[in-house]
Amino acid sequence: MRSEGDVQRWPLPGPLVWQLVCLALLAMVLSGVVSAWLLARSAGQQALEQLQSQQTDEVEMVARLLASKIEQSQKVLRTLAAGITPAMLDSPALLQGLLQQGLPAVPFFDAVQVARQDGQLRVNLRNGRFESLAGVEPVERDALRRTLVSGKPMVSELVAGRASEARVLFTMPLLRSDGAVLGVVAGALRLQSQGLLPASMAPPQRGHSRLVVFTRDGTILLHSDPARTQTLVRDEPGLAQAHARWLAEAQPITGAGSTQRLPGYIVSMAGIPLPQWMVARVTDSGAVLAPLQEAQRQAWWLATASMALLGALVVLTMLWLAQPLAHLCERAQALWPPAPGPAPDWPRAGGEVGALVQVFQYLEQQRAHHQQQHQALAGRFQAILEHASVGIVITRGGRLKVLGRQACQMLGYTAQELQGQPARILYPSEADYAELGARVQAGFAAHGAFEGEVCFRRKDASPVWARVQGRAVQAHSMRGGTVWILEDITALRAARQHGAWAATHDSLTQLPNRQGLEQRLHLLLAERAQRLSVAPPVPSPEPAPAGQGCDGVVLFLDLDHFSVVNDVAGHGAGDDVLRRVAGLVQAQVRQIGWAARLGGDQFVVVLPGCTLAHAQVVAEQLRATVQAWAPAYQGRSFALGVSIGLVVLDTARDQVQSVLHAADMACYQAKRAGRNRVVVGDRHSPHGPDTP
Repeated sequence: MRSEGDVQRWPLPGPLVWQLVCLALLAMVLSGVVSAWLLARSAGQQALEQLQSQQTDEVEMVARLLASKIEQSQKVLRTLAAGITPAMLDSPALLQGLLQQGLPAVPFFDAVQVARQDGQLRVNLRNGRFESLAGVEPVERDALRRTLVSGKPMVSELVAGRASEARVLFTMPLLRSDGAVLGVVAGALRLQSQGLLPASMAPPQRGHSRLVVFTRDGTILLHSDPARTQTLVRDEPGLAQAHARWLAEAQPITGAGSTQRLPGYIVSMAGIPLPQWMVARVTDSGAVLAPLQEAQRQAWWLATASMALLGALVVLTMLWLAQPLAHLCERAQALWPPAPGPAPDWPRAGGEVGALVQVFQYLEQQRAHHQQQHQALAGRFQAILEHASVGIVITRGGRLKVLGRQACQMLGYTAQELQGQPARILYPSEADYAELGARVQAGFAAHGAFEGEVCFRRKDASPVWARVQGRAVQAHSMRGGTVWILEDITALRAARQHGAWAATHDSLTQLPNRQGLEQRLHLLLAERAQRLSVAPPVPSPEPAPAGQGCDGVVLFLDLDHFSVVNDVAGHGAGDDVLRRVAGLVQAQVRQIGWAARLGGDQFVVVLPGCTLAHAQVVAEQLRATVQAWAPAYQGRSFALGVSIGLVVLDTARDQVQSVLHAADMACYQAKRAGRNRVVVGDRHSPHGPDTP
């Protein structure tokens, strides 16, 4: 409660409120800018698309107009050719008389030539006067010769000269009734003539648009700027790039129009197939968009002023709404670190702020409780590190983070000397460290864990051997660190060097082999027989309950589907599976018994003094552990199982071979019953189930 003398103070907004304000302003500005940009871009695109459509239609129309003029010129020339007889070709005088009669076709052309089939020129009429036959230019002679050879009408290349005298030659073959070529008649038209490309066809030149007619090789025939006539297309900005691209694509000349957008220009082109000419319209896109851009700039200024006004309103509104949150933040800052003196009052507010006040009050109560729990867990963890019988090491990122007392003693260091150091210092050489790293990676990839024997280097440089088991702190990821359990086996390694140990142990799994199993099991049965001879059991008419009257249990294990691993992944993977299974079995029974490998994928577990009920629980645990483990090799996972036969050690079985045979028969019964199961052998039969 506030006293009457309290004055209400408006706390200043915190960084979060200002960040939200800035974010809102930024979002508003970005949305406005993006919207305006999209509208401007859309308007520009529409203007350009409309211009493209107009230009395409225009060049197609001009191309059709020119094509019709050329077709008309050919019709006129065809009419003239129809009046020339074979006799006239042999008499130049007759030809001259025909042309002087004032036929309508003659004045249509600026020049007319007639040649026989042998290429001899008979008439050369220019501007209404007969001139020397030697005055025909090479380009004209070549056009006449090609028509005589092909027998088809043609339009020649540009006959160069001054701009006012440049002309194009139309040729028409003279044919007999059987189609044989008698000669050729040709008519020439100046480019600027009304019959071909009158100057009125090209509109006046504008700074942002040009109409150009040019030949396939790039010679300009008509231009909005008359001074550009008979120059080359390669000197035309925009059109030069479009023409080069068209030549590179080797496209045929057709009457269909097409438009290209080039940097700074819009180029539309359409073709005239017969003379192999092109009509193009080139427009400066920047000049076209200039009026639109000016209007857009004015719109930008209006939009900026509107956004500024709206932004000021948004800031004031958000600051007013954020006052309860700022008050809550001021009070919540006293939670951590705890301030001396009495705890401050929390603000009274409804809605989201009121809900947050309740959450903070609850968190304040939970903080003290969690601190107590954390201190208790830290004490227990430290006690484990100090009193564990095995070495415990936690690594992260290749560095030693946590070390137990037993691990430090094994390695000859103090915890302070090793904490934070790279794990490399514990190995004899870089090669050993790299080789172990590869083994660890392979183990985690295949099994999600690592187990093996590792040689470390103590502080005094002496070697120490340890059985190492490693698992990730976080499941399926080594980034959160790895927990390692170290068990000193230096003495065991030394014992292995003796021949007696090697004779009784399996080199692959380090478990006792058949000989070692039979020796230890024989000693167990002998001790049992000695106890019975001293204190024989009291006979009872009733059979002993399950779990009583036995001196232990023997389990016979046979892996299911092990051959699939060998066949698919190879014998190296099979050996790795056997080593891992041996480790799993040994880890399960180390405290109550021992394990051995008979050979192949068969193992035996001996549990001295274990009751039948307890042995069944252990057997089920072994079966479930093997079934849950799915090894992976060469990118493929394998499903394994184990069939287990179980027999008790009682008076019915006092020999090693009878015990192993009974356990083997019980395991065989598990296989026949469907595999991956536990079968208990008949206690009253020395041979086990299904024995005759």
